[in-house]
Amino acid sequence: MKNDRLEAYPMLTRRAALGAVAATMGSVVVATEAQQRSRLGLVAFNCAIRRRWMQQQDPKVDLFEPLTFLKHCRDVGAGGMQVSLDVLDAARVKALRDFAAEHSLCIDGIVNPPKDEADLARFEAEIRTASEVGVQAVRTVVMPGRRYEQFKSLAEVREAEAKAVKMLELAAPIVTKYRVRLAVENHKDQRIVERLALYKPLRCEFIGATVDTGNSFALLDDPYGAIEELAPYAFSVHFKDQALREYEHGFLLADIPLGQGSFDMKRVAAILRRAKPDIRMMLELITRDPLKVPCLSEKFWATMPQVSGDDLGRTLRFVREHPAKSLQEVGSLSLEKQVELEDANIAASVKYAREELAL
Repeated sequence: MKNDRLEAYPMLTRRAALGAVAATMGSVVVATEAQQRSRLGLVAFNCAIRRRWMQQQDPKVDLFEPLTFLKHCRDVGAGGMQVSLDVLDAARVKALRDFAAEHSLCIDGIVNPPKDEADLARFEAEIRTASEVGVQAVRTVVMPGRRYEQFKSLAEVREAEAKAVKMLELAAPIVTKYRVRLAVENHKDQRIVERLALYKPLRCEFIGATVDTGNSFALLDDPYGAIEELAPYAFSVHFKDQALREYEHGFLLADIPLGQGSFDMKRVAAILRRAKPDIRMMLELITRDPLKVPCLSEKFWATMPQVSGDDLGRTLRFVREHPAKSLQEVGSLSLEKQVELEDANIAASVKYAREELAL
């Protein structure tokens, strides 16, 4: 492979994509029968391109308005959603709860943690709404950006971790009061041993994990061991497959439809089900160009000086032994082609989850 150049490998032909989605006026194929629906929900981030495309058609339409997005998830055959709820009035809460109950759909929220005491009123209002809606959990992140892009040293990482602990300490009494589970995502920010250490001093039964099944691989954690370690803390799941390929500074990591990437999704699902049999998982598949993980660069190692060469060796062996057949280049496509591909990626994943994983 020459440097970081990729060929474009369209996952579906135009005809196949149009068979999966109706690419006019924001309509999608509707799963009309209960048996066609997966229990797997959708994270709002999956549909960012469709949202942008729809707003070009009508600026007043927002796909991420909670009830609108829940209906979209139902229509494409998914079993629920994870989206920012913000603060909803009583009528909107009732409409959302009623629709979810009628169609047996699961709801996860997304919330920012309280930055400081001045931010507590905002956080409490959003947690109150989440409680009234009846969410499974609310997903959050407590450290900014990807570790190897955001930070220059381990000292900066430790400073961010200290701020994260303070934010969670502020959040704990509120989520306990409303009995809403706050799920902190492993967001390419901390290695698993660091994340587990974050939970221990909090001693709060309502603070746990959003288990992202792919992110920790970018920090050289064991691909399946990381999920095993986090699974007992899981309140929600970002369920994803990813395509791997080497490039000159490390490896490429690309979201890909379930079953088409480098990871054993049946094994991943079994790990999570064994630890949390009743958890409702959410697909996170962001249709975008592959991310670069520069694990052979000095900057990458500046934030992880204590990580062993064994971890690097295991990771690169896994990449070499499980290279992706296909990667998707998205940025060079027109918006219409991008939304077509995004819809097709979601449709393929929902179908795989239902038929191959019994999700």
